Formats: sequence, structure tokens, C-alpha cells
Amino acid sequence: MRALTVRPGRKDSLEVRRLPDPSPADGELLVRGLAVGVCGTDHEIADGEYGWAPPGRDRLVLGHESLGRVERAAPDSGFAAGDLVAGVVRRPDPVPCGACARGEFDMCRNGRYTERGIKEVDGYGCELWCVESDYAVRLPAHLESVGVLVEPTSVVAKAWEQVERVGGRSWFEPRRVLVTGAGPIGLLAALLGTQRGLEVHVLDRVTDGPKPPLVRDLGAVYHTDDAAQVIEKVCPDVIVEATGAGGVVLAALTGTARYGVVCLTGVSPAGRRVTVDAGSVNRDIVLENDAVVGSVNANLRHYGQAADALAKADPAWLERLITRRVPLGRATEAFRREPDDVKVVIDL
Repeated sequence: MRALTVRPGRKDSLEVRRLPDPSPADGELLVRGLAVGVCGTDHEIADGEYGWAPPGRDRLVLGHESLGRVERAAPDSGFAAGDLVAGVVRRPDPVPCGACARGEFDMCRNGRYTERGIKEVDGYGCELWCVESDYAVRLPAHLESVGVLVEPTSVVAKAWEQVERVGGRSWFEPRRVLVTGAGPIGLLAALLGTQRGLEVHVLDRVTDGPKPPLVRDLGAVYHTDDAAQVIEKVCPDVIVEATGAGGVVLAALTGTARYGVVCLTGVSPAGRRVTVDAGSVNRDIVLENDAVVGSVNANLRHYGQAADALAKADPAWLERLITRRVPLGRATEAFRREPDDVKVVIDL
């Protein structure tokens, strides 16, 4: 089979190679890969900034945003040949910590988890892959062209769950949400906001291309003004921050309405300094009973929520979210950023 591989820690090592076909172990499904999405983490691994190869090897099969069709499944697995599936990314640590022992491996406390296509376990960027049936999620057949969006949607589903759990510490009835950033995570966060019946606003820098109409066609409002000005104007009950830009993050921290919740999903680059009045930030958060929470990754429950959200969404809108498809044989082209890219997918 062909697979997209990389040598973690080494820039420009991305290469499609031929590898032996995998053989499923007991409890595993054999899956024919259909597509794999490319995200910022994949770019970081390809640039040599991140990632770990499996023990004893120097190359990693890349790809954690998966979509495939079951070729072989055990009779008692709950799956059958022909099922459309996505594979969960993270696996619990072997100790395990208390969170991992309870199925909350996205909240691992000791960092010894592994991740498909990222940390010590091969990913889904290959023509055939195996996955434990306990870490596979079945998708409706009509999601075949867009089911690769399940993994990023699972990240957003978890973020919304965190917002609602934090808000649930007292009476919580949010009406307005501001999503900062109109990349895949931001747009999917906006989708789930509209599905909750909220008034949704999205902030991004670009004024043309696919992002503004994607936001408007959700029934949401698109903004391109300064972050602080937009936040003051909207006065959102919830902010889902998906840029990681320091100035936007700081504006978000104190920009919600009273008893607001800010959920940070964007990872900020280190080394960029922003001057801030820490006392003012502290005062606003304390006196308004605000909350700030970070959220990353997802567990099996969130994948199920993601599949449900995509199944309810307009398929044509989801199709437009995928702005470029690249065949596996030319997979390196998927890592060349283009101005109108939203989600880039590699067809397997």
C-alpha cells in the first residue's frame, strides 16, 4: 500500500512510500482509507517542529483526520464490511491516569497518551489502516464526501461541551456567541453554535474568498474589524477563540458579557510579547464571574456528537468547507498554503 510518511523533527521529509499492507489484530477493523484531512498540526510535523515516530522507527505515517470504509470486521465488533468510519486519534496512557481510566483520555494528566499520526503511533494517511473497534465511529452513508470533517468537529463538540459545563455552575442561558477565526475549527464552531439556536458572530481578517459567504450562509454575521471593537459591539455571552493570536486572545479574556465563558482552542506561538494590564484583566474576570477554559483533542463521546452534528448539517455547506482535494500521489501539494484554503483534504 501507499502511505504518506514523514521523519519527525526533520523539515522537508514528507514522502509517499510503499509499505506492507496491515493485518488487523483481534478486535481491530481493516479499513480502506478514503480521505485524510490536513491541519495545522500536520503542517508543524511536516516542518519538523513536532511529532514522534513509533518506538524503534524514524518515520511516522501522517494523518489524524480520517475517513475510511470497513473491509473486514469480526462478527461481534458491531461493524460490518461497507460501513463508513472514522478513527479516534488519541489513546489512553498505559498507567493509566485517573482521567484515562475513566475514558476521558483527552484530559490525560501525565502526558503518556499516544496519538495516531502525531505521537508514537502511525496515522491514517494510507490506503489501508487498522483501528480497534472501540476507537472507531460509524458515520451515515450520506457523509461519504465530507466525513473527513468528523475529527475537527469532535474538537469543536468538546469545546462546546466544556462551555456548557462551565456555564452550568449557575444559571446559564447564552444568546450570543462570537467565534474568532474562520478556519475549519472556527467555522465548525459557528455551525454548532447555530445548531444550538444561538446568534452567531464570526471574526476573521479576510474580506473576500470563501469564508464570508460560508459564515453568512449559516445565518451568522461576519466581521473583519478590530477584535476589541467587534467584541465590544457584540457583547457575546460566549467566545470560542480559534486563532491563537495574542491580541485577539487578550481582547477575548475580558470581552464577554457578565458571567461569560471564553473557550480557547487556538494554540499561540511562543515568543511573541503583548503588553497587558494584568490588574484590569483580573478585575474584569473576577467582578463579572467570568470563566476562561482551554480545550484540545476529544474523546469517543465527542466523536459521536460530531457525527450527529454533521449528519444534521447542510451537506452542500460542508462540501464548500473542503476547498481543495489532492490525490495521495501528489500529497505534498496539500502542504502548500494557498490564499483561499479552508480545509485541504488528501484523497486516498
